[in-house]
Amino acid sequence: MNQTTLPGRLGNTNATLETDRRADPRIVEVVQMLGGFAPGLDPLPANASYEEALAYCNLFEQAAAAGHDAMRAAMPRWPNVEATTEVVKGVDDNDITLYIHRPTDIEGPLPCVVHTHGGGMVIMSAADPNFERLRNDIAARGVVVVGVEFRNGGGALGAHPFPAGLNDCASGVQWVHANKAKLGVDKIVISGESGGGNLCIATTLKAKQEGWLEQIDGVYAMCPYISGQYAEPPAELVSLAENEGYMLDCNQMAGMVKVYDPSGEHATNPLAWPLHASHINLEGLPPHVISVNELDPLRDEGLEFYRKLLAAKVPAIGKISLGTPHAGDQGFPDITPEVYAELIGSIAGFAQGL
Repeated sequence: MNQTTLPGRLGNTNATLETDRRADPRIVEVVQMLGGFAPGLDPLPANASYEEALAYCNLFEQAAAAGHDAMRAAMPRWPNVEATTEVVKGVDDNDITLYIHRPTDIEGPLPCVVHTHGGGMVIMSAADPNFERLRNDIAARGVVVVGVEFRNGGGALGAHPFPAGLNDCASGVQWVHANKAKLGVDKIVISGESGGGNLCIATTLKAKQEGWLEQIDGVYAMCPYISGQYAEPPAELVSLAENEGYMLDCNQMAGMVKVYDPSGEHATNPLAWPLHASHINLEGLPPHVISVNELDPLRDEGLEFYRKLLAAKVPAIGKISLGTPHAGDQGFPDITPEVYAELIGSIAGFAQGL
């Protein structure tokens, strides 16, 4: 095959999301207008120290938050959704805030989606407006949604390395299960994107390991960040090279790995990096949806995990959102509304169909 016919940076080492003909032009226009995902931030160098990576995470979180006021101003209203908060105790005796969104125009019991937000397990907050909107939009489809404010490896809610955030997600699911009658729910799906995709899978693996897997009825993982192998990308995860620099780059992700697991001792622990899960780890897990983005560096690790699920005879659905970068089907609700609506409907429909 002629090299120039290969996709992305495989065929053109100078390719960017903005120049890739596969990209949705509406997303390209917005990315060009904004100047990137976290504009003005210097790239994280290869082999950055823990302290450098932690400082980068803090600055990245602050840069991403610059758009929050505009997001809140554009937020629609949900007259049929009630939002409340609950503070519960985690397994580490820490307080965990849960954001609970309930449809008010549908009788229960209803399925519940426990949402674990993105940010590489090291930045962002469940209170951020994009995640608040996601929870409300899913709830408006007739699902109770609970967002977990877990401890991060870095940023304003850090510095709490692995397994702090995972423990909090597990505690959140267990609280929902213990309060199913109070919440009016009958099934529990755990769902998240990017780092939240890692945490929803890892929480399920942890539940199996600890003997409470029956509390989770399904998993919907979006663009999961699950290999941890970004400092030395393996050749079989082709998208790490193909889409390098498309909103995410390997140096940046390797730095976030260091913030999540500073010593590197958990590099092959499937509770930290679920792509390393064995056949035995996966056997007996509940149904999964693995949804990835065509132009995401993380695309192929999600697809590889999907194939591992099938090999372990786990009921699984795989999806690719064409034309979108990392979390792009979720991240542009007013720019690509039909793409976003399909995702919301898919999450709600999965929970309702179990």
